[in-house]
Amino acid sequence: MEREVLFRIRRFDGEKEYWQDFRFTARKGMTVLEGLYFIKENLDGSLAFRASCRMGICGSCAVKINGKPRLACETQIFDVGDVLEIEPLDNMPVLKDLIVDMDGFFRKHEAVKPYLIRKDDDYENPKELLQTPKELHAYYDFSLCIKCGACYSACPASATRSDYLGPAAITAAYRFCADSRDEGREDRLALVSGSEGVWRCHFNAECSEVCPKSIEPAKAIQKMRLMSAIHMIKSIFR
Repeated sequence: MEREVLFRIRRFDGEKEYWQDFRFTARKGMTVLEGLYFIKENLDGSLAFRASCRMGICGSCAVKINGKPRLACETQIFDVGDVLEIEPLDNMPVLKDLIVDMDGFFRKHEAVKPYLIRKDDDYENPKELLQTPKELHAYYDFSLCIKCGACYSACPASATRSDYLGPAAITAAYRFCADSRDEGREDRLALVSGSEGVWRCHFNAECSEVCPKSIEPAKAIQKMRLMSAIHMIKSIFR
């Protein structure tokens, strides 16, 4: 099955934003990313967008499609409709067309120390750190984040506070704080309990709504809030 579709793309040339329309014939099963590649290869080679794996793993092709952040490689054109408005993600500076600058997003992710912290690190004599299935289940879902930025784009708190860590970074913090092998919880709680952390969340839950991996960042933030509250109460009596 084939039919004509309209891609309305919000573009940016470094100085001004503008909308540009592209009409072409799409086939059943064609994804939005394949549509963008068709435009670039056949209609306008100057169109800029980011993509890599084409299978929903790398997260680099996240864009807004009809107002909602999605992975272009996972979104079928016919599932959306005959008219698709495609824009760059929100809450990040646009570099060109659909490409945004994600440096700030990744700096926040790095700030929460998204790795195991151990006091007995010995790389010359490594040892296996065992976990029960229950201990793995405590954080496993939150380890599936692909850092696409969809949750950050949909977050109203990130839109109003540039210093807010955002749902992806706080989810990463929770993932490691909930890991039985980790010993860096106090370091992360000191950061996420601050003015740029969990208490800035409005609990709009749009982050969970748009997550392509169904990770539920809003749930991680609420769990992190509980940890933060306990951490703050304990700190009073130290």
